[in-house]
Amino acid sequence: MPLMLLALDNTLLDREAAFRAWGAKFLAEIGAPGEDLEWLVSIDADGLTSRWDLADAIKARYHLRASAVDLVDELDLGLVEHTRLDPLVACALRIADDAGWMPVVVSNGPAYRQESIIRRTGLDNYVADWVISEAAGVSKPNPRIFTLAAERVRMQMRGAWIVGDSPEADIGAAAAMGLPSVWLHRGRRWMESRFEPTTSAGSLIQGLSAVLAGGRMVHP
Repeated sequence: MPLMLLALDNTLLDREAAFRAWGAKFLAEIGAPGEDLEWLVSIDADGLTSRWDLADAIKARYHLRASAVDLVDELDLGLVEHTRLDPLVACALRIADDAGWMPVVVSNGPAYRQESIIRRTGLDNYVADWVISEAAGVSKPNPRIFTLAAERVRMQMRGAWIVGDSPEADIGAAAAMGLPSVWLHRGRRWMESRFEPTTSAGSLIQGLSAVLAGGRMVHP
């Protein structure tokens, strides 16, 4: 039974959609124009911007009296509230499990928020376990976090695949460990010259199909 090591945000779950839903609601609540949503999305940078830096940027733009702590809490709770598990993704995970794979989540981010999202969406019913960087004390692309994931389910890394949307955190880690990988391109071009994924896919379902097919399904 080989391991399938999966990213969470914008891989198993659509973080971008959740952030947009929260952002639209937040802007309406503070009376900001709806078109500012694109500014908010750009500042967030797909979650790569620190939550604290994002909170400071929002405070400065809208002259809010709320503390950065309150804004960070609102963001975390908003993402938990608005994140949904696609039933087709759940079905694909069940198929992978039935085919003998063991799916484990490996995610960077705040432990409480990420675990709350996993449980609230019901994703915990479709994966064997998860490792979150804040709780683990190590972040992707450090190979140690993937090793910890394997240890949690008492599995070896041999035969494992890594699936994720981040060139550096997911595919870079796979390359460093000599593991095959699937990059979820989300409409982007591969720009990294130091390493490359075994294959790429336009969606998680296609990505899981590629793993089950041994990497033979290639998507530009």
